[in-house]
Amino acid sequence: MSGTEVEVAVAAGAELAEGPTWDPATGRLIWVDILGCMIHTYDPGTGQDASRGTDQHVGAAKPREEGGLVVNLRDGIGLYEPEGTFRWLAELAREGVRGNDAAIAPDRSLWAGTMRYDQVPGGGALYRVAPGGEVTTILDDVTISNGLGWSPDERLMYYIDTPTGRVDVFDYHGETVTNRRPFTLAGEAAGDGPGLPDGLTVDADGCVWVALYGGGRVHRYTPSGQLDRVIEAPAANTTACAFGGRDLTDLYITSARSDEPLSGSVFVVPDAGQGLPSPAYAG
Repeated sequence: MSGTEVEVAVAAGAELAEGPTWDPATGRLIWVDILGCMIHTYDPGTGQDASRGTDQHVGAAKPREEGGLVVNLRDGIGLYEPEGTFRWLAELAREGVRGNDAAIAPDRSLWAGTMRYDQVPGGGALYRVAPGGEVTTILDDVTISNGLGWSPDERLMYYIDTPTGRVDVFDYHGETVTNRRPFTLAGEAAGDGPGLPDGLTVDADGCVWVALYGGGRVHRYTPSGQLDRVIEAPAANTTACAFGGRDLTDLYITSARSDEPLSGSVFVVPDAGQGLPSPAYAG
């Protein structure tokens, strides 16, 4: 089948590679090494991967409309200007808690999750951060806030709290979500192989792609929640996935370090499917 060959894009050896995001303005992939406190930018045209350090663990980095990045850090949300200067946007600091996965919503706000370092149940949250920095708590009983994505028609939001073993779906209303319900079980919880659901992306057909941490795989689920495709990666701790490339047809997969030679790498599956454009943060 076309689009099943997994290649190494960046042999990074990252401690916890996460959050791949295609930036169409630069034609590059943004990703982070959370525990390594690094933001990376990968150029598939040249094969070069540039990086910059952060002062705190960085859960996610996303492009801004005016250039630069919005970042989900340990103590809150910050902004990097195009020239590289940093400023805080929203204070979210809580003892023993750090920022984790995040995504830009269709209205160009940032939806940012958190988790406790000790992973105590209910110790994390999911926030909406408006372009002006105003913060709204969307969920306040989360353990490991992870994958986020929206359906092509922008009516649904998909969400993963990893220990549940489940992908949930909400009705999306711009600034709020309602009617939370299970979309599908994944990995161990579904009995279809090892691993727990981590990051996700949604393609142009409305299918949901889920990286399984500890499973070394990415699963694709149809809009009805049925598993219809499995991609195996050469690293067990697959963390997240996103479409990129000029035509948004290449699937990038991040991974966390283990004792496997290629763990901590960023992988790519050329011509895996058709992704959706990722909006930039309006702040």
